[in-house]
Amino acid sequence: MARLLLGVSGGIAAYKALELTRLATKAGHVVRVVQTPASLHFVGRASFAAITGAPVLVDEFERDPARGAFPDQRPPEHDPIGHLEVVRNADAYVVAPASANTLAKLAHGLADNFLTSAALAATCPLVVAPAMNHQMYAHAATRANLRVLRERGVHVLEPEEGELASRGEWGLGRLLEPAAILAAIEALVPSGTPRPLDGLRVLVTAGGTREPIDGVRFVGNRSSGRMGFALAAEAARRGADVTAIAANVALSRDPRVRYVDVGTAAELASACAAEFRTCDVLLMAAAVADYRPVAPVDGKLKKEGAATLALELERTDDVLSGLAATRRPGQTLVGFAAEHGAGALEAARAKLARKGLDAIVVNDVAQAGIGFDSADNEVAILTAAGETHVARAPKAQIAAEVLDAVARLRAPTTAASEA
Repeated sequence: MARLLLGVSGGIAAYKALELTRLATKAGHVVRVVQTPASLHFVGRASFAAITGAPVLVDEFERDPARGAFPDQRPPEHDPIGHLEVVRNADAYVVAPASANTLAKLAHGLADNFLTSAALAATCPLVVAPAMNHQMYAHAATRANLRVLRERGVHVLEPEEGELASRGEWGLGRLLEPAAILAAIEALVPSGTPRPLDGLRVLVTAGGTREPIDGVRFVGNRSSGRMGFALAAEAARRGADVTAIAANVALSRDPRVRYVDVGTAAELASACAAEFRTCDVLLMAAAVADYRPVAPVDGKLKKEGAATLALELERTDDVLSGLAATRRPGQTLVGFAAEHGAGALEAARAKLARKGLDAIVVNDVAQAGIGFDSADNEVAILTAAGETHVARAPKAQIAAEVLDAVARLRAPTTAASEA
């Protein structure tokens, strides 16, 4: 549990700060909120006060009924200076959304409202989550202000690309989703509560490799990386130190996870080899190409005068089998298999034995609406002890089931080590 001070500045994204507050309190944190006067045009004090159970502060000269204390603290006997006391009690100060105006004030040390005055007095980690129109975010002044803040040790949570407040506008400037903001905060300020995977190093592969035909074309697959990224996020939520090797994945990234970007099967194999020795759990969710062009062209193949194109392919190395052959005692290896139609389970069980794995997660991609490039999946988790069927569900829930299976696989090892 942490004490979080949330600063809300003006902008349409202020409504998302309500969800961030709700998620933080649901996770067991105690929250106090300060708002800029401009933010009151978008969301009122009463909403935050109802969620946090504490008064919301706007004017640095107004009296704080809680006298700077968080809901889990006993207020002091005297009336302290509000903007100094509340931030002194905080484990982290998070400004979300942080408007362009507020970022400029923070970068130049201005203190003309409660939010900015408290920021100057903060000795705890300061986190800013910018949100604004994409043109404002791209402006040289905003970029310079963010550089200054980073140089001072402020943690900047980059916005996402997406639909913006102005109708029909799309670009980089959308506030990072509240769950991702909370994850970043928790990475900075651990709750202190033991978590199931504390102390474990988890290596996840995600996405699909692309094998070049020429300078612009490639042989690839439809994997989006959603399953791998869901596994990485869930492992991090459970306390693991997570590295995700991402093959051509264009998805939002979890600030608790370290990412290594790769393109081809060979690059993925090299990255895995570098990380595998120190990991405790490998979750091999990436769709790795089985074949690649023998002689890719440096430039661009021309179609003029050629009615057909013959493409010769060669086998790629089996990355997972190679890693399994070098495993050390205590490592847990989980593979993933996308099978098609009848015989899916039999084919997956053969891979489980042939590759020397502890578990394999298989899904039948012949079913509509699951698997590649889908938000949902339906899988069977096969181990030497049997199989567990997981009905169709969001990939985040599938990830939780897979990690539950990993916990069961590692339980005997844990018990033996404690003995």
